[in-house]
Amino acid sequence: MIIHCTQKLAAKLPEVSAAVLSETSPLGSRHANLYTIDHRQCVIFCHDETRYALFLPGLRAQQFRELDRLHRELFLATLKVLGVTETTLKRVTLALGPTRFDRTTDKSVLSSMTVVRSDFEARLMEVENVMELDPVAVSCDLTKRPTAIKGKWLWPDKAMLDLVNKL
Repeated sequence: MIIHCTQKLAAKLPEVSAAVLSETSPLGSRHANLYTIDHRQCVIFCHDETRYALFLPGLRAQQFRELDRLHRELFLATLKVLGVTETTLKRVTLALGPTRFDRTTDKSVLSSMTVVRSDFEARLMEVENVMELDPVAVSCDLTKRPTAIKGKWLWPDKAMLDLVNKL
């Protein structure tokens, strides 16, 4: 699995390729961006094909070295909430493969991430601090909304479930 990082996020990670990496995972790649919310470092991930979004709040410096593990755990937890079976979750884990990071970004995905960020900011009105939000619940909410990709509408949660069920 490849995670395409913005420059802000790449500066925090130990190993990020400057060269374009080719994806080998059948589940495709993701984009990730670093945001500061309530003086906390937060990362939003967005799947390139389905726009399935994940929100990871309050990262500390040492946790950036474990970003691949944190992403994987959050992704699997959201799939479990969506009703994916344990057997399929094991297949997903294998299909993800090793995580690699690069700095190649796509404007269309980054644009979708801007929309995710604005949708997310509505959730911030409900709490006093971003750390009060449950990352799994927020991520599931962010994926259960229609989104447009180059003029075509889809539901990220359903598109991801279709992709996962093809494994």
